[in-house]
Amino acid sequence: MDRVGLLLVLWAWAQLSCPGEGLRALKRTTGGLQGAAGVGLTGQDANGVPLRRSKRGWMWNQFFLLEEYTGTDMQYVGKLHSDGDRGDGSVRYVLTGEGAGTLFKIDEKSGDIHATRRLDREEKGYYTLRAKAVNRLTNVALEGESEFIIKIHDINDNEPKFTQNPYTARVPEMSDIGTTVIQVTALDADDATYGNSARVVYSILEGQPYFSVDPESGVIKTALPNMDREVKENYQVVIQAKDMAGQMGGLSGTTTVSITLSDVNDNPPRFAKSLYEFKAPESTDVGSPVGVILAVDADIRENAEMEYRIIGSDGPGMFDIHTNKSTQEGVITLRKPLDFERKRTYSLRVQVDNVHINPRYFQGPFRDEASVKVLVEDVDEPPVFDRASYVMEVKEDAGLHTIIGSVSASDPDSNRSPVRYSIDRRTDMDRVFNVHAGNGSVFVLRELDREENAWHNISIIATEFNNPRQMSHVPVYIRVLDVNDNAPMFATNYETFVCENAKTNQRIQTVSATDPDEPIGGHRFFFSLAQEASVKANFSVRDNKDNTAWILTRRNSYSSLQMSLYLVPVVISDGEYPMQSSTSTLTVRVCTCDREGNMKLCNAEALTGRAGLSTGALVAILLCVIILLMIVVLFAALRRQRKKEPLIISKEDVRDNVVSYNDEGGGEEDTQAFDIGTLRNPEAIEESKQRRDIVPETFFPPIRRPVLPPARDNGDVRDFISQRLQDNDNDPTAPPYDSLATYAYEGNGSVAESLSSLESVTTEGDQDYNYLSEWGPRFKKLADMYGGEDSDRDS
Repeated sequence: MDRVGLLLVLWAWAQLSCPGEGLRALKRTTGGLQGAAGVGLTGQDANGVPLRRSKRGWMWNQFFLLEEYTGTDMQYVGKLHSDGDRGDGSVRYVLTGEGAGTLFKIDEKSGDIHATRRLDREEKGYYTLRAKAVNRLTNVALEGESEFIIKIHDINDNEPKFTQNPYTARVPEMSDIGTTVIQVTALDADDATYGNSARVVYSILEGQPYFSVDPESGVIKTALPNMDREVKENYQVVIQAKDMAGQMGGLSGTTTVSITLSDVNDNPPRFAKSLYEFKAPESTDVGSPVGVILAVDADIRENAEMEYRIIGSDGPGMFDIHTNKSTQEGVITLRKPLDFERKRTYSLRVQVDNVHINPRYFQGPFRDEASVKVLVEDVDEPPVFDRASYVMEVKEDAGLHTIIGSVSASDPDSNRSPVRYSIDRRTDMDRVFNVHAGNGSVFVLRELDREENAWHNISIIATEFNNPRQMSHVPVYIRVLDVNDNAPMFATNYETFVCENAKTNQRIQTVSATDPDEPIGGHRFFFSLAQEASVKANFSVRDNKDNTAWILTRRNSYSSLQMSLYLVPVVISDGEYPMQSSTSTLTVRVCTCDREGNMKLCNAEALTGRAGLSTGALVAILLCVIILLMIVVLFAALRRQRKKEPLIISKEDVRDNVVSYNDEGGGEEDTQAFDIGTLRNPEAIEESKQRRDIVPETFFPPIRRPVLPPARDNGDVRDFISQRLQDNDNDPTAPPYDSLATYAYEGNGSVAESLSSLESVTTEGDQDYNYLSEWGPRFKKLADMYGGEDSDRDS
């Protein structure tokens, strides 16, 4: 019984799973469609009782269709059948919905459904369609429309695909077994809910035995301990992903994982040699590099950064070492000068350490040591002075060839070449000093004067006798000591005055002295009246014992008429040895003063002296006054030339405002275009006369003017012009050049005829001049003249 039941279950499962089995999901209610198995549905139950149809309708489940069909014919899906179909062709089946007519076609007569092309579940997993049966003739639905689903049955047609290809990962070197490196992921497009088509299993194809991969999660881990980057840095691991749970027949995909071991500080620095040897000339400058050493570290970047230091030396403080950050080299530099004759070899002990130490890998000493030997090479050096500079002193009265000191230099080389001395004349242009070429004695060549130059800075050269190119310089500072060789004198040129009403022993001036010498104890001056002036002296000198003295009067009164100027000789001496003295003169002028002693009047010379005006100042003031006078005279002359009195004085003369219009000149101010002969004889016209203000008429056709009959003699015009000519000749303000003016004659004979209104009517009585008052202020004069005449005439 159990075996029969199991077979029935397997058969049922096979029927549901097998494609093309027809309307598997079709269930009949009363009057439903018939299944695809071809089992007819009767109208009676098992007891033969007729069934009553309360409602006709379809109830659908799913059709299953296998994806990726490879057959040549269209793939059969299933069959639709209605109870109303009697097989006479009167029923027509209609299919609508997703893919109806394109992907799925139905036979209108039989109801068979076929797929027109192969389908892919990964593109679309199921299709929803609607079916109905209608009368072919009337197109009336025999059944209500019912919906059903065609589900695409999955097959294993997609291999797993990794999300990246390739993968890159880093893991520290020397990692423990099982250290996670990276996780890879592969996706399968097949249906994960049906079978094992989408169940992926990971495996490693390349990269063993260094790495392993978890079959389920795809996590890659280290499989060996202590993998050393310095041995091998890069690894290529190939991972496979296979569906069907890794069973035979499953599809698979692969990816490459590039794994790099990152560096850790697991290697100490090491010197390539245990002994380094360098050579350095003894002339090497302090701070210059002597040699370079390099320790090798198998690590990289910050794990390979090193620090060097000197841990031992037989010349303490002679050398130093620092690390070149870009090359990690140890640069040995010189701290003190080398001397081949004193020490020829130096031994150093140098140690190197890593800057960044990882405690996890710190096992034993993480450093290295090496020996360094420096050999000093002999160099032909210039002579060396026993001092860096020399200071010498000499008195300013020292005689010529007096030795003031000496310098000493020697050849530091082993051959001890003799040295020759000389002075750099660029520092002693006046050749005041010289040096002995053999022993270096410095002596005086010229007389010295401390007051002129208290210090002399010279440079002495020491040159090797065997090699003159080897030379050295040393500065020598020579101080000139003071000797009392200058007499004191007045600090300034003193000039003072004394009042005529002065009293005896009245102070009129305080004097002081100066001395260019500089005694050690300071200056001490003594003042006294000169011996030759002490007889019948008018003034006395009182020494104040503080390097100043008072000049006092010895009379009750003075008279500027008897003596206006006194010269008081004062003897000034110092207290040094040998004593120096000089006589300075004080100028005293006699002036008239008020009761308070204020000066009121002095002679001109005294006033000039009191005002402090020198001869040069007076000359400058005089020149300024002369220049100002010249400017005033020149300005007055220019104004006089510009000022011009009008030739016609009377403003009441009508003729002053009359201009001859028959002459086409350049305007009223143009006096160069008129000929005086025209006024004397207007009728006489010279056709050959050239005008200066217009283009000559020779360039144009000559104009024939009619000859007018001779006019009457104009005697009044001649008299008027003669009077004006005489006035101009006698006028001192008239311009020095010839000028031409036109006076009050209108003339006649113009081609354009007269433009004046004076002869526009026959008589003056016929002319009305009242309109002139309406022309504005410019014609006011004419309006007053002519309008007034009319009024007078009328009256």
